[in-house]
Amino acid sequence: MDMRKLILASLALFSAVHVPAFAETTASTEADAVFKDYVVSTGERLPELKIHYTTLGAPKRDASGNISNAIMILHGTGETGHQFFQPQFAGELFGPGQVLDTSKYFIIMPDNVGHGKSSKPSDGLRMAFPKYDYSDMIASQHQLVTKTLGIKKLKLILGTSMGCMHAFMWGSRYPDAVENLAPFACLPVEIAGQNRMWRKLSMDAIRADPNWNDGNYTAPPMSGLRTAATLSLIAGANPLALQAQYPTRAAAEAYTNEAFDRVVTRNDANDIIYQLDSSRTYNPWPTLEAIKAPTLWINSADDFINPANYGITERAIKRMPNAKFILIPASADTKGHGTHTWAKFWKDDLAALLAQ
Repeated sequence: MDMRKLILASLALFSAVHVPAFAETTASTEADAVFKDYVVSTGERLPELKIHYTTLGAPKRDASGNISNAIMILHGTGETGHQFFQPQFAGELFGPGQVLDTSKYFIIMPDNVGHGKSSKPSDGLRMAFPKYDYSDMIASQHQLVTKTLGIKKLKLILGTSMGCMHAFMWGSRYPDAVENLAPFACLPVEIAGQNRMWRKLSMDAIRADPNWNDGNYTAPPMSGLRTAATLSLIAGANPLALQAQYPTRAAAEAYTNEAFDRVVTRNDANDIIYQLDSSRTYNPWPTLEAIKAPTLWINSADDFINPANYGITERAIKRMPNAKFILIPASADTKGHGTHTWAKFWKDDLAALLAQ
C-alpha cells in the first residue's frame, strides 16, 4: 500500500478528502437545501441552515409515484460527502453491475451540519454558532430527504463512524422512513470512557492554546491542532499495519511528518471542537428495540475507537432481531477505524442485505 492511502485511512476522522477519480467519469450533482429560522435542540436559532449535498444517479418512481431507489450515505466526523469518492469506496461500489450501481440507485451524500459546505462555525459565527448535536444532524438529514427531495422511504442508509451512529438513530427515530440500515464502525451506546476521553483531550488542547483566543483567532492555533491531529492519528490507525509498513524509527517518523503536513490544518479549529462535541448526547441504547429495519452492522477488530472486547455488541444484537453483526478480523491489510470506507472488506455482505 502506498503512503498516501495509509494516511487517509489512519486519519479518517479529520481528513475531508476528495479523490476525484470516480467523479471524473460519473456525473454528480451538487446542491444546497436551505431551511429558514432553524432551531436546534438547545433552543438556539440560525436565520438559515444550509445543508450541502451531492447526488449520483437519478430517482425512479414506483407505481404510486413514490421515489423507490434512494440511498443515503453518511460520513464520519470531520469528513464530507465527498469522502465517498475515494477509489476504495466508489471504485468498489458505484460502477456498472456493482452493489450500489448509480444507474440503479439514486445516491444522496450530504455534508452534515458543521461540515464541508454546510453551515458551520467557521462561516463567521465561530463559537457563537448554535451548539448542535447528533439529533440536530439527523433532523436536518430527514428534512433534506423528505422536504427537499420528496422521498418517503429510503432504500438504505449506509453510515461510517459518525454516520454509523446516525444510522442507529434513524432506525429508532424514523423507523418507517428507511428499509435497510448499514452502520459501519460504531457502537450503539453513549460516547463515554476512552471514546469520550480522546475527544475531550482534543477539544481541551485547542482551547488551551493561547492563540485560540476563545475562538477568535487570527491564525490557526497550531499547538492545539497538532495535539488533536496526534490523537486522531492514534485513534484511527491499525497498529499491525503501521508496524508492517514502517518497521524502523526513520520510516515511522517520516510517515508521521507526512501525515501532519497533509492534515493538521485541514479543518478549522472551531469546527473541530463542534464536530467532536456534537456526539455528547448520543445514546441509542435505550431504544434499540425500536429498530425494525434489516440491519448490517460491521465493526473491525483493530478499531481503537470501538474496541471489540467490551461485550457491548453481544448484548446489543440480542435486542435487534433483524440485525446481523460482523466483526472484521484484524490483519496487516485492514485499516483500523478507517476499515469502514474500504468496501472490499464488506461489499458482499452489503449486496446480501439489499438482496433480501
